[in-house]
Amino acid sequence: MSVIYVLLTISVCVAIVFFAAFILSVKKGQYDDAYTPSVRILFEDELVEESNNENNQKSSQTN
Repeated sequence: MSVIYVLLTISVCVAIVFFAAFILSVKKGQYDDAYTPSVRILFEDELVEESNNENNQKSSQTN
């Protein structure tokens, strides 16, 4: 029965550590980027097309 108390104490301590890490990351502004997700879909295709064009140019130069 005492093992349950030890495991419960350890799990509560680990939960407190993770909660403190979350609070610190929120206070430091880790989750403040609200602009990028809304615009990311607009620019994703352009990046793919640029890399495909570069690959096509490299392959045509080698031929």
